[in-house]
Amino acid sequence: MSENMDSQSLLNTSNAVDTSAEDTYGVEGVYQELLSRAPENAMAPRLNAVQDALDILGAPHQAAPVIHITGTNGKTSTARMIERLLMAHDLRTGRYTSPHLSKVTERISIDGHPVSDETFVCIWQEIRPYLDIVDAQLSAAGEPRITYFEALTILAFAIFADEPVDVVVLEVGIGGVWDATNVAQAQVSVVTPISYDHTDILGQTLAEIAAEKSGIIKEHGMLISAVQDPEAAQVLLERAQAVSAGYRFEGVEFGVLDRRPGVGGQMVDIRGLADTYTDVPVPLFGEHQSQNAAVAIAAVEAFLGGAEKPLNVELIRQGWEELTSPGRLEVLKTAPTIILDAAHNPHGIRASAHAFKESFAVGSLGIVIGVLGEKDAVGIFETIREEYFDSADFQTKLYLTASDSARAIDVDTLKDMALDAGLSEFDLQTYERLDDALSAAVDQSLEHEEHASAILITGSITVIGQVRSSWLPDGEGA
Repeated sequence: MSENMDSQSLLNTSNAVDTSAEDTYGVEGVYQELLSRAPENAMAPRLNAVQDALDILGAPHQAAPVIHITGTNGKTSTARMIERLLMAHDLRTGRYTSPHLSKVTERISIDGHPVSDETFVCIWQEIRPYLDIVDAQLSAAGEPRITYFEALTILAFAIFADEPVDVVVLEVGIGGVWDATNVAQAQVSVVTPISYDHTDILGQTLAEIAAEKSGIIKEHGMLISAVQDPEAAQVLLERAQAVSAGYRFEGVEFGVLDRRPGVGGQMVDIRGLADTYTDVPVPLFGEHQSQNAAVAIAAVEAFLGGAEKPLNVELIRQGWEELTSPGRLEVLKTAPTIILDAAHNPHGIRASAHAFKESFAVGSLGIVIGVLGEKDAVGIFETIREEYFDSADFQTKLYLTASDSARAIDVDTLKDMALDAGLSEFDLQTYERLDDALSAAVDQSLEHEEHASAILITGSITVIGQVRSSWLPDGEGA
């Protein structure tokens, strides 16, 4: 195949691949085929497999400029904010985020909406034979074939090229240097707050983790960073200087000037790179979301023109009118109030707790929680104890459970971890099934009619996704 064939020609060539009737299947069939591939943590770090596949496909990852996002917490919310701002400026966007909550197509969005089932399946069928070629080459070299996340990333780039989009908002899976998304040459690299997560892969110190994440900062690009621990900030600064990239840090060149919490979110004043933007509505809860908003505005300023080109504040307001971030302090229902939050590490749990206490007035709280095996469960429980049991002025009860994920910590082990974190037997109940835990929390919440009560479901994205799938039709709003 000619290396000069462009991605648009390749993906639109109907006779280039076999799309016979026996190959026709739905999104679930594609998803199961993707899942049959190895997970990312089952192999050594590499970029060659994704690069080779994209080369064969005509470099679809180069079809549009990229804003690349890494960090420990806040990546998806920030990506959604950036996406909405770009759309308000009449740019057609492709957004790639992970993981999904209810349906795999949520990961690949066009203009704020999950890619259509038809496009998802069609493009997969078109690129699959070429992935088979690379799989064979990898196997011959003694390497694992293209993994689940690598294949999904390649699919996302192919879809964005086929649409086509004007700009790609690209979220890393894990880390940065060796993440499959890092084949992209980002014009703007965004780093949300760095904390401890995936330490078995990324490193045991903030400096090591930051070094992995700094890999998305590209030569002559621009770094936009959230406020960081000094140890992490120094690593990011040195990387930017080493590759002659510009850099702007929250709290130095831009940031939140003021925020006013209210019903349904908050009103913020933000100093950007080019101007100050006042009375901007952010329909999400918590100080951390106002900080994400500042990072998003700075990233879009950098992408569209930098310090010399202020954004139109009316377009910012317009862009965020319909902003959502499913599973991030998302109110699922009222009477009783049921809230979903996908915090899955101590840093995320603490930010969520601060936002919850600021935004919801309750007399009692039931926390339904399940945690995956690779997470710092003891640290999560220690944070819950500090934020809810030791410092909140309402009653709190924990309902320990597990999602359907094979990686979920079983409830007996989870209970031992909660006790190790300083919680007492009186503080918690255990349920093997997630729906049983939620039912118990709802029943006990309804018994407290003398004061407002709420149920917070948290600890794992798989828990949030399972609840959303049960309560909302077809992942509504994702």
